[in-house]
Amino acid sequence: MRRLLALGALALIACASREESPARDDTGRVDLTAGGATFPYPVYTRWFSRFHETSGVRVNYRAIGSGDGVRELVAGTLDFAATDVPLTTDEHRRLATRRVRQVPMLVGGVAVTYHLPGVRETLRLDGETLADILLGRIVRWDDARLVALNPGVALPAQAVRVVTRADTSGTTYIVTDYLSRVSPTWATGPGRGMHVRFPVGVSQRGNEGVAGEVKSTPYTLGLVEAVYALQQRLPAARIRNHAGAWVTPQTGNLRAAAEAMLGSIDDTLEFATSINDAPGERSYPIASLTWLLVPTAPPLDSARTAGVRRFVRWALTDGDADALALGYAPVPDVMRRRLLAGLDSAPPAR
Repeated sequence: MRRLLALGALALIACASREESPARDDTGRVDLTAGGATFPYPVYTRWFSRFHETSGVRVNYRAIGSGDGVRELVAGTLDFAATDVPLTTDEHRRLATRRVRQVPMLVGGVAVTYHLPGVRETLRLDGETLADILLGRIVRWDDARLVALNPGVALPAQAVRVVTRADTSGTTYIVTDYLSRVSPTWATGPGRGMHVRFPVGVSQRGNEGVAGEVKSTPYTLGLVEAVYALQQRLPAARIRNHAGAWVTPQTGNLRAAAEAMLGSIDDTLEFATSINDAPGERSYPIASLTWLLVPTAPPLDSARTAGVRRFVRWALTDGDADALALGYAPVPDVMRRRLLAGLDSAPPAR
């Protein structure tokens, strides 16, 4: 029964047929307002541009963080939102009149990036060591535990400068969810959440703010969506995964994490589940689906409703090349087939 619910989870967002096109104003243009996660922002920007070229629908998106995106959707100021964290029961209740559906669009990963002058080798970290850096228990780059994980690497005799997110962030949730799974100390300490009080370090707004701080400040360690590290030419540490392998957030390793978790995803309404610390030799351990939150009831008018529906269908069928080019992984093919099948099924009960 739960699988049937999952197959029907998105019915109200899409039943837009290939012939459906949104009504337009006198200028021939449909404008949509969206906002939320910075995690998928680079690919969403490209998708919105390409979709506008083919459909005439313009999407104005503000990368304000997952938490603020959800809040503005609740307030009714956005046509749809993006988040890296599934909706809570309370958020579902507050959005009940808009009949919001969560649509997983991509797989992304959080890179542990750093700025170590003179170090050419790729740093290795495991979950408990990363947790202890963020807890302030490891305060120097030449700490014995870091040296043991990185034999032959000349780690500097410098203090570790940590930079984290200042805003309510899906990236923070993904990292703290991972740390809560691999570090008992973290689980009973800061715990998981979109806005967590880190015991050490400085903070910046957005993935772009954290990446910029790491790039400009030597001996810094930061947590950013992997694409932002790539764009800033920053290294991404190899993280020891559940199987004991050292992996980076490459697209193949991100997709492997999602595929390894299909057993739980198959039985989860709207695929609202964590894929952190996934099994498998290739799985990158700090990974997440990222969702669009799509209202299917007023206050959207018919033209804007149709525009949102068309975009969701277009992105799921035509967006893979852009995602891969930017360093994201498309959702696994099995999941995509279930999503597209669910577009024409009855909506799930809650």
